[in-house]
Amino acid sequence: MKATGVIIARFQTPYLHEGHKYLIDEIRSKHNKIVIVLGVSPVKGSRRNPFDFYTRERLLKQYAPELMVLPLSDHPSDETWSKNLDTLLQNTFPSEPFILYGSRDSFMPYYKGHLQTVALPEFGEHSATAIRNENSDKVLDSVDFRMGINYAFQNTYSKVYPTVDIAVLKENDTQVLLGKKHNAPEWRFPGGFTDPTDDNYETAARRELQEECGDLEINAMQYVGSAKIDDWRYRSEEDKIMTLFFKTQWVFGHAKANDDLKELGWFPVKELQAMMQQGAIVKEHHVLVNLLLSNLKG
Repeated sequence: MKATGVIIARFQTPYLHEGHKYLIDEIRSKHNKIVIVLGVSPVKGSRRNPFDFYTRERLLKQYAPELMVLPLSDHPSDETWSKNLDTLLQNTFPSEPFILYGSRDSFMPYYKGHLQTVALPEFGEHSATAIRNENSDKVLDSVDFRMGINYAFQNTYSKVYPTVDIAVLKENDTQVLLGKKHNAPEWRFPGGFTDPTDDNYETAARRELQEECGDLEINAMQYVGSAKIDDWRYRSEEDKIMTLFFKTQWVFGHAKANDDLKELGWFPVKELQAMMQQGAIVKEHHVLVNLLLSNLKG
């Protein structure tokens, strides 16, 4: 029985480049029956994997309608992934022989299964990553383009954006540092969004404090609590902001407003309640003031 040709790939591009077409055409010249197995990332919608299975299946069938396209979930274990691949093929097409094909950056170094593999020679210097990057800011004037944007956002998970806020205290926890943003009259705790390069939330808190308040010498960050922040930017969105609130002790250094903050000042902790009632503290941070007061009281 003649073997079925199997291509294992991701095809994470808005169109098939010449390398993709060469790969498909080369297998078509060798086999009448072709199966393409598409890797499916556990991350739904990302810069590395922006196109879901259905979009890529349509792309491939538009080029070659006779293709059989199957999804295969990514797995952290090469052995388990390989076993899942073999099982998928053998259960879908019982008793059928297969030859697995790959090229540059292919699955073959990670494959631990029992099916025959064949490496195809390189064809040009095509890169799906480069294509995605080159077209990342291209705007097209078409309904299909706008429908694609709608599809992408409607089919991603709702997100929680992690932020950090910091209460810098001094004089035996009787004074706290607050800041004002540009074009905003209310006071607030310094802080901001965490960054993928931060090793942990404590590191993020130190980074944000330095960016907004200058080179202050402080003690270790101490976790106070967490809270959902009623940020006006996300009030009508499904996505929300969740902050991790820290306190720390000022050691020395002059607080200098930078980045998002235009002004900094020290305030008596005992006056925070009155400041909230007077509208002097931004409403989003009232929950943080209450967390701090409860923590200090405890």
